[in-house]
Amino acid sequence: MTETAARALALLDLTSLNDTDTDATIRALCGKAVTPAGPVAAICLYGPFVGLANGLLDQRIGLATVVNFPDGTQERKTIEADIKAALVAGADEIDLVFPWQAFLSGKRTFARDIVAAARAVCPTGVILKVILETGALASPTAIREASEAAILSGADFLKTSTGKTAVGATLDAARIMLSVIHDMDPDVGFKASGGVRTLADARAYLAVADEIMGPAWATPETFRFGASSLLDDLLRTLGHSAPTAEPSRASY
Repeated sequence: MTETAARALALLDLTSLNDTDTDATIRALCGKAVTPAGPVAAICLYGPFVGLANGLLDQRIGLATVVNFPDGTQERKTIEADIKAALVAGADEIDLVFPWQAFLSGKRTFARDIVAAARAVCPTGVILKVILETGALASPTAIREASEAAILSGADFLKTSTGKTAVGATLDAARIMLSVIHDMDPDVGFKASGGVRTLADARAYLAVADEIMGPAWATPETFRFGASSLLDDLLRTLGHSAPTAEPSRASY
């Protein structure tokens, strides 16, 4: 259990995406990113806080923000402008919501073009994670086809969920997404977000990744957990006290 906890902690995108976020809560979040058991992989927060976090974070830790969030319905120009602003402020990872509603309505080319446009704005070295919203896509066929479309359009990671819908990450969706990654491009990463709160949850997703991709595949470059409360459980398992400051409570 301790080995799995240490492994999961290094894969964690420590997250706060709340309407109540303030400079103070983001400062607290950044303060937890380097733990007694080592640093998390990244933090993920709203765009207006990127500049603040950039001045606080250890350079080993990635800085992610969300765009086209949470509904996946923004115009292309807005998405491009938001990405550019985030990059100027210091973001090096972009979590883009896939236009899943358009995709389900048959606008497949439009959905792919949004991902491709985001990819074009992100320079080399900036990680583009595409949030499929698998709970809304629902069917295995739709999840598989959206995964394929995102990879073909330039996604560096496939991500399960915004955490803002009724159904977040599921192991069934993870299995489909990882199978597509295995078949199309093993360099593409996977991120489980939306309801991943305990070591047991993390262990289950890692087991699926190990089964499909091999036990050496899941590293911070290819696998992430989007979560906030997960950190406390991992630290307890590793024999450390949870952070004394109350974490910003994300919906991931």
